Amino acid sequence: PLDQIADGDGVKIQAPKAAAFTMVDGGGDNAPGDYAFGGFVVKAAGKVNVFAINCSHLGCSIALNAGAKRFECPCHGSMFALNGNVIHGPAVAPLSHLDWKQGDTADTLVVKGVSLPGYG
Repeated sequence: PLDQIADGDGVKIQAPKAAAFTMVDGGGDNAPGDYAFGGFVVKAAGKVNVFAINCSHLGCSIALNAGAKRFECPCHGSMFALNGNVIHGPAVAPLSHLDWKQGDTADTLVVKGVSLPGYG
């Protein structure tokens, strides 16, 4: 449940089989409407954000380093704050947001995406 995510923590999410999330915004290698097959729900400074898993540098999948309270890209070393902003390059653009809303139950999140027939 969203209200149980501690400030400074996050949860990884995956798109359903044969579907993808769509990015709302972008920069670097990401653009609005691009696909993401995963993401992170994170609470930073009391605000919940949902980010695409794609690094804005070249699209590698980022990981949450909970101990350091940041996102890290294993491919080229980019680091992002929990609000999505770049704290270390080579990435120059922040993480892309996903369009989301609370679902019908406390443990359900609805993320905007598309069906991808043939992917699954």
